Amino acid sequence: MAAEIVNPRNDSGTEGAPEELFDPVFALHRGGKMAVQATVPLRDKDDLSLAYTPGVAKVCTAIAEQPELVNDYTWKSQVVAVVTDGTAVLGLGDIGPEASLPVMEGKAILFKQFGGVDAVPIALATTDTDEIVETVVRLAPSFGGVNLEDISAPRCFEIERKLQERLDIPVFHDDQHGTAIVTLAALRNAAKLTDRTLGDLRAVISGAGAAGVAIAKFLLEAGLGDVAVADRKGIVSRDREDLTDVKRELAEITNKAGLSGSLETALAGADVFIGVSGGTVPEAAVASMAPNAFVFAMANPNPEVHPDIAHKYAAVVATGRSDYPNQINNVLAFPGIFAGALQVRASRITEGMKIAAANAIADVVGDQLAADCVIPSPFDERVAPAVAAAVAAAARAEGIARR
Repeated sequence: MAAEIVNPRNDSGTEGAPEELFDPVFALHRGGKMAVQATVPLRDKDDLSLAYTPGVAKVCTAIAEQPELVNDYTWKSQVVAVVTDGTAVLGLGDIGPEASLPVMEGKAILFKQFGGVDAVPIALATTDTDEIVETVVRLAPSFGGVNLEDISAPRCFEIERKLQERLDIPVFHDDQHGTAIVTLAALRNAAKLTDRTLGDLRAVISGAGAAGVAIAKFLLEAGLGDVAVADRKGIVSRDREDLTDVKRELAEITNKAGLSGSLETALAGADVFIGVSGGTVPEAAVASMAPNAFVFAMANPNPEVHPDIAHKYAAVVATGRSDYPNQINNVLAFPGIFAGALQVRASRITEGMKIAAANAIADVVGDQLAADCVIPSPFDERVAPAVAAAVAAAARAEGIARR
């Protein structure tokens, strides 16, 4: 079976607010954005006897005797669970599982449209870490991978870690790693454009939630010179006594320059600003950055630094919005990453696989590299196949591919 992108236009039951009657967004969402369709014919009793009883019993018996056959004779190895508890949905925050479903459906059709991967939205009616873990573990036999989505920090870190420890299929929190991968791809190309390496750069990240923490760790893993991360109370540093366990760990590996104080303080002389927090960065702070700086202001819908201001001082500007050049969009990463991992039946997604994905995204830009093109368009059809191939190759090289 496969997820089919549909756009139901059911004109019945139109009672409700005028916005629901006339807004094209509501019109598109009526009845949901996806469906399930058969991949085999069901035209007559012979088809039915093959697809269902009695024929299906042969396949069931074979799988019972050789459990690994489930990957060949069901859709397990081609389908991902998109799991949320609705606590950190887009910029809407904790809106609950039901209200999160339009986003999860959207995520599922992005998997299918951009990566050819089937995905099932699963919104859980619990925010308890252990209950989420136990629920997903029990659902796992039906899926080839798990994409965690819109689960608030710091619980998201523990949930992902526990699931990775207990499952032998890829578990990937896209809000963390998808953002980090695309950020690294854009940063690699920006550095190349200005004849620098990652090791030459000092970055400042605004936001110490899921994305900010993951970006900081991933960029350091990839060879970034230094990075300081700021939360609402200022720079995450060892001398602070109010840090969570996650931020305390972050303080140990970041901020080699020993900075303290505000985000604005850290930006003085910095080469890179990465915004994943919202809020507004004063223009004077942007102006204090080093020459040929990069500003990646990714908050939606309002970037931390408006592109018009950023362009006054920065050599490369990126946002999370589709109406400006250089959109840092996770859809460049997660469809291809799961496609590659599922293709080789990888048992997990490693740092090496994520770096391979980032390099593949960056390489797609090729000769088009320019200040307004350090990252490919989400609609560039070369991206997902390139990412899938790179991820699959990395999985094989690391010995975690099972075919």
